[in-house]
Amino acid sequence: MNRILIAEDNPVNRELLREIREADNYDVVEAGDGQEALAKLEQSAPDLVLLDINMPVLDGFAALRRIRQHPRFSQLPVVAVTAYAMKEDREKILQAGFNSYLSKPINAAALLRELQRFRL
Repeated sequence: MNRILIAEDNPVNRELLREIREADNYDVVEAGDGQEALAKLEQSAPDLVLLDINMPVLDGFAALRRIRQHPRFSQLPVVAVTAYAMKEDREKILQAGFNSYLSKPINAAALLRELQRFRL
């Protein structure tokens, strides 16, 4: 079974992402901020991370930098999940090292396409 780490500070968005993925038999691990996501990353060794950009404690950009610095997780697929939907926001996110980008509100079909792209 594939494991996905969802790092999202909004409980409603986190629940929606979890329900979409659990319905397809994914093992879902949740974190409410970037710092918690890093701790859960070590514990759960996910196959992919869905990482919100705007979170308390440690935002998505800072969390991604730490993920990329970790030898074990430097190649882990990390998908930005954000309300920032302008073209320049997308470019900034991809240039920061995210593998992909999903805008909010999350579209279940777009999320599934991204997971399939990473063969999950």
